[in-house]
Amino acid sequence: MSDAELDATARLDRPVDDHDDHVLGAANAPITLVEYGSYDCPHCRAANERIAEVRTQLGSRLRYVFRHRPIPGSAIARRAAELVETARTPEQFWDAHVTLMTRSETLTDDDLRVVAERLGAAHDGALHVPQIAKARVDRDIASAQASGVRYTPTFFINGHRYDGAWDESSFTDAMLGTLGYRVRRAALDFARWAPAAGLLLLLATVLALAIANSALGDDFEAFWQTPFGFTVGDSSFAMSIRDWVNDAVLSVFFLVVGLEIKRELTVGHLASRASAALPIAASIGGMILPAVLYLLAIPTGDWSRGWGVPMATDTAFAVAVIALLGSRAPIELRIFLTAAAIVDDIGAILVVALFYSTDLQPLFLSAAALLTALLVLLNRSGVYWVSPYLAIGAVLWAAVHAAGLHASLAGVILAACIPTRPPPDYKTLAMQADSILTEEARHRGEQLRFGPSGPALRALDAIHDRLLSPADRLLRNAAPRSSFVVLPLFALANAGVALSGDVVARHEGLMLAIVLGLVVGKPAGFVLFSAAAVRIGLAAKPSAYTWRQLAGAGALAGIGFTMSLFIAGEAYPAASDFTAAKIAVFTASGLSAAIGTLLLWRASADVEEKERVAVGAS
Repeated sequence: MSDAELDATARLDRPVDDHDDHVLGAANAPITLVEYGSYDCPHCRAANERIAEVRTQLGSRLRYVFRHRPIPGSAIARRAAELVETARTPEQFWDAHVTLMTRSETLTDDDLRVVAERLGAAHDGALHVPQIAKARVDRDIASAQASGVRYTPTFFINGHRYDGAWDESSFTDAMLGTLGYRVRRAALDFARWAPAAGLLLLLATVLALAIANSALGDDFEAFWQTPFGFTVGDSSFAMSIRDWVNDAVLSVFFLVVGLEIKRELTVGHLASRASAALPIAASIGGMILPAVLYLLAIPTGDWSRGWGVPMATDTAFAVAVIALLGSRAPIELRIFLTAAAIVDDIGAILVVALFYSTDLQPLFLSAAALLTALLVLLNRSGVYWVSPYLAIGAVLWAAVHAAGLHASLAGVILAACIPTRPPPDYKTLAMQADSILTEEARHRGEQLRFGPSGPALRALDAIHDRLLSPADRLLRNAAPRSSFVVLPLFALANAGVALSGDVVARHEGLMLAIVLGLVVGKPAGFVLFSAAAVRIGLAAKPSAYTWRQLAGAGALAGIGFTMSLFIAGEAYPAASDFTAAKIAVFTASGLSAAIGTLLLWRASADVEEKERVAVGAS
C-alpha cells in the first residue's frame, strides 16, 4: 500500500461489533477508541498506560476496543494474540490482556505460560489454540490492513484514524473533539480524499464562469487586469494581477510538477523500464495524435500556432474522475494514468520552452544559465538546506522572465536541482530520539523546565529533517498549496469567460480543432501507441485492466484544462481567440470526462458479468 493510499485509507474499515469485538464501555458511549496493537510491542505497553488514564478521566463517555495486529515476523506476538482469544469470557480476555501488557518490558514464553494456565489453554506444557481463535486474529489482521494500519499501536477515534501524539492531553483533545481538532481533522480528511483537488478546481471554474456571465463580469475582468508592481529608484516593474498569477504564482505548480517528475523518474512508476514503457508510449501517442489532428483541421494561419493546446492532460481532474469511480477503475489503471500524466507534463513543459518563448534576451539568458549552474553547484556540494535553493530560485525566476522564456521554467529547473539523499537509517534515528526523550523525561518535574531543552529540540529537529530528503520535504509542503491554492486561483483568473454566440460563430474551426484533438486524439493516441508498444515487445499491458479500460483512461486524459488554458494563453494573443479556446477546452474536457466515465463503467460491468459467468460455469 502506497503512502497516498495510506493517507486516503484513514477510516475504520469494519464497524465495532459488541459481540465479536473486545469492548470496554457501553455501546451508546459518545466516544469510541479502537486500538490495533501487539503484545510484543513496547510502544503498545507505553500507550496502554495513557489509555488507562484517559479511560479514568472520561469514564462512561468512552468505549475502548482492542484489535490484534501482531508485529509482522514476530512468532511470539502471533502466539500471544491467539492465546488471549482462547478466553471464554470478556473478564478472562481483559485479565489476560492486562497481564501481557504489563508483565515485563519484553514478552517471553514464561509470560505466555502464566496466561495459558489462567485460561486453561496449557496441557502437558504445550499451548492448545482452537482454530476459531486463530481465525479471529486473522480477521483483525485483515481489518488492520484494510484500515491503513502500518505500525502499532494505531488508534481510531469514532472511526477516524488518529495520527497525533499518544500523551493524555492530546488523546483527550481528540476524543472530546475540541474545535481546533475538529477543524484540523476535517481539513485533513478533505485533503486525503483523492478527488478533492479536482473538485476544488471545478468549483473555482464554475465560480469564475458564473461571475463572468453576471452583472459583475466587467468588474471581475477589470480586477484581473489591474496593474501591480513595485518601483525602486528610477526602475519599476509591474504586471497585471492575472499575469502575476500565470507567470509567478503558477511557478509553484511547475515546481511541484518538476518534483513529481523527479520522484517518478528516481523511485516511482517511471524508474524502471518495465513499469515506464506503457505509460510513456501512451502519453507520447496522446500528445502526437491530438497535435496532428489539430494541424489537419487548421493547416495554416495564426490559429495553427495553437497545436500545443490539445496535447495537455490535467492530472487533478483526470485523477479525480477515476478516483470517484472507485472499484470500477482498478488501482493499476490509476497508476498507469498518473504515470502517463507525468510524462505528459514533461512534454507540455518542453513544448512551452521550445515553441512558446519569444524575444529572447541573451544577457538575461546568460544570467539564468549562471544561476542554474550555481544551483547545480549547491546540489553537488551536498547542501541539504532548502532556503538557499529557494532564494536563488526567486532570482532565477526574474532572470528567466526577463530573458523572454516563460517563467514557469524556473520552477522546473529549481525542482531538478533540489537534492535528494540516501534513505535514512530509521533504527539509528529511533535510538537517538528515544535517548533524547528519555533523558528529557528525567527532568520533567524540575523548576524552570517547561519543555524540552534547547539542545534537545535542535537534535530532534535534525532527526526530523533527516527523515525526508530536501526534495521530498519541499514536495510534501508545496503540493497541497499547489493543489488547493495555486490551481484554484489560476482557474479563477483564467476560466472566467463571457459566453457569446458571436464568438462561437466566428471561431467554429478553432474550437472544432481543439475539441477534436482532446476528445478524439487523446484516447486514440493512448490506445494506438500502447498497442504498438505491446505488439513490438517494448511494453507489456498488465492483466489487471482491459484494453477498453485503457481507452477509458485515455478519454479521461482528454481533460485538458490547466495546461491547455496555460498554453492557449501563450498561443492566442487575441482576446477573442483566447475566449474561444477556453470555451473549446471546457467543452472538450466535459465530453472527455463523460466518455471516459461511460467507457470505464461499461468495461467494469462487462468484466463483472464475465466473472459471474465463469463462476457459474465452474
